[in-house]
Amino acid sequence: MKLIQKLALILLGAAAPALVGTGVMRAADDEVDAATKAKIAQFDKGPSTIDVSAYPAGIQKDYAVFHEKCALCHTLARPVNSDFALPDEWSRYIKRMMHKPGSMISSVQAKKIYDFLVYDSSVRKKAMFEEKLAAATPADKAEAEAKLNELLQAYAQK
Repeated sequence: MKLIQKLALILLGAAAPALVGTGVMRAADDEVDAATKAKIAQFDKGPSTIDVSAYPAGIQKDYAVFHEKCALCHTLARPVNSDFALPDEWSRYIKRMMHKPGSMISSVQAKKIYDFLVYDSSVRKKAMFEEKLAAATPADKAEAEAKLNELLQAYAQK
């Protein structure tokens, strides 16, 4: 990578918090259909914080990564209020966000964000989580439950 490109990435990373409110970092929002824009607008109107004080310490640390990285490109209300709940939904969403220009989300940070969002969905969005599990195929249900159980066990040991 050329020195100028590296410098531009560094400057973009430093300027990203200031750009969020300007719409510069939200150019991808223009690429979605009207129904999706309306849905996103509803998510953005909801609360943008979560009380994680009762969450395991490791999940609280992951929340800090979520808060820091995700707020660079969109409101935190968007993922907090989204209709994503199952592990695979979060996995797809986070992978998509990682590949957006300027996201600067490393694979380690993505895993922390994923862990937080999956855990949070299983607690705060429990009814939605269970409804989606009930509608899933037996294989998808088993996979989602296994991922959640793996996550819960990992954080119980921390």
